[in-house]
Amino acid sequence: MKILIVDDEKLLVKGIKFNFEQEGFQVETAYDGEEALKLARDKSIDLIILDLMLPKIDGLTVCQKVREFSRVPIIMLTAKTEDMDKILGLEYGADDYLTKPFNILELKARVKAILRRSQSATDDGGKSFVSVGEVELDYNLRKIKVDGKWVELTAKEFDLIDLLACNAGKVYSREHLLDIVWGYDYPGDIRTVDVHVRRLREKIEVDASEPKYILTKWGVGYYFKEN
Repeated sequence: MKILIVDDEKLLVKGIKFNFEQEGFQVETAYDGEEALKLARDKSIDLIILDLMLPKIDGLTVCQKVREFSRVPIIMLTAKTEDMDKILGLEYGADDYLTKPFNILELKARVKAILRRSQSATDDGGKSFVSVGEVELDYNLRKIKVDGKWVELTAKEFDLIDLLACNAGKVYSREHLLDIVWGYDYPGDIRTVDVHVRRLREKIEVDASEPKYILTKWGVGYYFKEN
């Protein structure tokens, strides 16, 4: 597996690179946003670790531009602590975030969890295609088709709709969704789930304000409409 580390702190990049190479990863590095975009386009990258504050092009813009041509999982690194900065990172297409300073073991765990989920479709009984009403999930492409139209999703968006659609009618609390989809004690809060649900609704619903697929059980959580 090949990861791209993007940060202008060269010592930090060197340390992260060393740790992941010890785990058997191939590592590409970039120190500004322009270099990161070029590598993301030219190299076959499986995951990007992307700092928020970068020279030339900031991390959020890099994330947004990468999402125009790739669904590669992205973990944002940020020295800021404001919740809205973290949520904004997810809004721009990131799959996860980690606040500096962080424990390298936690970063490793998150990277491995995301990569494991991105490959779980082909490793889990050969499952490749599931249809739930008008929504079709393609596990090889990790994309969905709604009413015959393809919809591009981030890794976490796909994991979330996979869980909900394949358990249609079952209501999941936000806390439960964090535990299952993210796979660890998330350091943020349950608004992360709300952000992803809102993004999914904007992508798959005709009218996101009146959803017909991903529904809310007020005071409990979210569920996917049964056929």
